Amino acid sequence: MTRRIYLSPPHVGDLERRFLMDAFDSNWLAPLGPHVDAFEREFAAVVGVPHAVALSSGTAALHLSLVALGIGAGDEVLVSTLTFAATANAVTYVGARPVFLDASPATWTLDPDLVEQEFADRAKRGRLPSAVIAVDLYGQCCDYARIAAACERHGVPLVEDAAEALGASNGGRSAGAFGRCAAFSFNGNKIITTSGGGMLVSHSRTLVDRARHLATQARDPAPHYEHSSIGFNYRMSNLLAAVGRAQLQTLEDKIACRRAIRLRYERELSPLGGLEFLGEAQYGRSNNWLTCLTVDPHVFGASAEQIRVHLESKGIESRPVWKPMHMQPVFRDCPLRGGTVAARLFATGLCLPSGSSLSASEQAEVIAAIGNVPRASAGEQIRERMARV
Repeated sequence: MTRRIYLSPPHVGDLERRFLMDAFDSNWLAPLGPHVDAFEREFAAVVGVPHAVALSSGTAALHLSLVALGIGAGDEVLVSTLTFAATANAVTYVGARPVFLDASPATWTLDPDLVEQEFADRAKRGRLPSAVIAVDLYGQCCDYARIAAACERHGVPLVEDAAEALGASNGGRSAGAFGRCAAFSFNGNKIITTSGGGMLVSHSRTLVDRARHLATQARDPAPHYEHSSIGFNYRMSNLLAAVGRAQLQTLEDKIACRRAIRLRYERELSPLGGLEFLGEAQYGRSNNWLTCLTVDPHVFGASAEQIRVHLESKGIESRPVWKPMHMQPVFRDCPLRGGTVAARLFATGLCLPSGSSLSASEQAEVIAAIGNVPRASAGEQIRERMARV
């Protein structure tokens, strides 16, 4: 092997270079400019919402979503426990407390049954949450037919964390089109990247205008610097927006590549036994951001961690499924409903190299490496289980 195989590296080319040089040559380098304006318009059109504001990160989009909705100290926000820390961190930024809910075993996304149960119990106590953040995990949308309906019945605003899900859909609607607002990430490992950056989208012009104002240090209209509220330095630069515009043009090609990679892994690795791939929800279409699977070590003969270590020894990056937030030391005192599904997925789950630039030969290397993982024989497994008893 001549180079390392990464989990989900950036995939850029001549188009990105041309857009970037156009921005550079125009001398629009600051967090404003024609590429920022165009990126917001074009992104909103792809997602199918009327309003968008380009920001410095997906975390900034989540943070401003909560600020713009008026979430603050003393509030509680329902959050999927199976997610990246940024989702829960944003809740703490505004002084609120996250309340974690388990994942659905079929889709790995926020379990709608638990959302409904949490609402029912809280309604009886007269203590509804102030918001719900649903996470579109690994490129798959949540079951919004049920989650959004539950939020609507109880008058609780829904925020969609679509950081990993650009190009995915649910019932014909694109990820990001659900709830009061949605947050996207363009980090280097996402399906499209601006190296760093994010986008907040919403059907509400008022909400997006408020977020845009806050993202530019909440500067009031005046010839001098006037501030009547606390703001943030969260705007995207014109250079990064130029890269994003070019990336957006090849979004469907990138999704097709990642889908083909997942299908090949599933086709060639499933016969090994003990490997179960994250499927596609019947209600939608995944963007296949990362190919994820769970490992039954008693059938496969090795654990997910043993596979990861073996791949690492071959120069291949893989990664465990997100460690649930309720298992993180920093959130150990937060309320939790369920948790066993997410804990099991963390213990047995693995994400495989899935980047849209992953070549056929690199895919073959990954498949061969997994096939060559040292595995215990059936007899050894039986003896090991007997010893534990």
